[in-house]
Amino acid sequence: MAEINGAHDSRFDELTDFLSAQIDSEHDLGLSVALTIDGSSVLDVWGGWADHERTVAWTENTITNVWSTTKTMTNLSALVAAERGLLDLDAPVADYWPEFAANGKQGVLVRHLLSHTSGVSGWDQPVTIDDVIDVPAATARLAEQAPWWEPGTASGYHALNQGHLVGELIRRTDGRSLGTFFAEEIAGPLDADFHIGLPAAHHHRVSNVVPPPPMAADLSALPPEHPAIRTFTGPVASAEASWRTDWRQAEIGAANGHGNARSVARVQSVVSNGGEVDGVRLLSPATIDRIFEEQSSGVDQVLFSNVRFGIGYALEAENFPTMPDGRLCFWGGWGGSVIINDLDRRMTIAYMMNKMQGDILGNATAAGVVERIYDIVG
Repeated sequence: MAEINGAHDSRFDELTDFLSAQIDSEHDLGLSVALTIDGSSVLDVWGGWADHERTVAWTENTITNVWSTTKTMTNLSALVAAERGLLDLDAPVADYWPEFAANGKQGVLVRHLLSHTSGVSGWDQPVTIDDVIDVPAATARLAEQAPWWEPGTASGYHALNQGHLVGELIRRTDGRSLGTFFAEEIAGPLDADFHIGLPAAHHHRVSNVVPPPPMAADLSALPPEHPAIRTFTGPVASAEASWRTDWRQAEIGAANGHGNARSVARVQSVVSNGGEVDGVRLLSPATIDRIFEEQSSGVDQVLFSNVRFGIGYALEAENFPTMPDGRLCFWGGWGGSVIINDLDRRMTIAYMMNKMQGDILGNATAAGVVERIYDIVG
């Protein structure tokens, strides 16, 4: 059996056996899983391989590109900015970023960006991954666009561009870039090994993701102006792009965060633990309450799944690994990673991996991890 390393007590033996079996079956290549309760680490394990050839072990300090799990860090940054009075979640984006009002976007509110309801879920064509990596230019292009649907009326997943949008608000109000703000105000104080814009000194620790099989969804029947077509082709996402040095170093707050389950759980436990971890207070209960204000509910125009978005996180678990009812907020990343904040249990669950499946959010291992943890913890 594949060896699972790290810290856990005997309650979690069945979970680590499951992780070992997932690696042995080659569903997973390398992975990490973490659980915090009351802000403290209860489970921190890892195993498998960091390279495609299975010659380098996934270690305690291995990190990988976690795709849209990054959005939880970007949106947490915006909530911290709101907590400090830099941002009003109900204010028009144009109050902070006047150029964004162009072409009918004057009514887009800050909370619309954080809930995928702004009408700007991608870039107008033509656009390439190279364009996305040039964050200042790509952000300026978004300001010039017209919305693709009436802002605030429905969600359409902002797959690659949410970080550009939210990051610009942080830059305009704080003066620092998204990656710098996150590093200095969140990751640094929490001693969390998560990065939006990865310094070159850390590149040797990165486990390159294994690209997933093609997505099963058939979008061929949709008209070219449909938000799903425009989002998924504006631009076409490339897993291999994450292997590039310029991708790693850019601050793509929707998709290029690098970390592991330990660092993701450490940061996100701020939400599940009432806004404070180990004496570091980032959010008040009032700001956390705003996460749970429903912004949209129904079939997302890009994901074609029923999702209920609050401010910064999803609130509904339909079509997702089994979770109990209660005060939960969550998201994850392309290929299967997942992060869940359970405020009723003051608990955060994180699963990060390098072998991507065809799922936008969650995979078979994520489902198994979540189900087993809830069976154990209750």
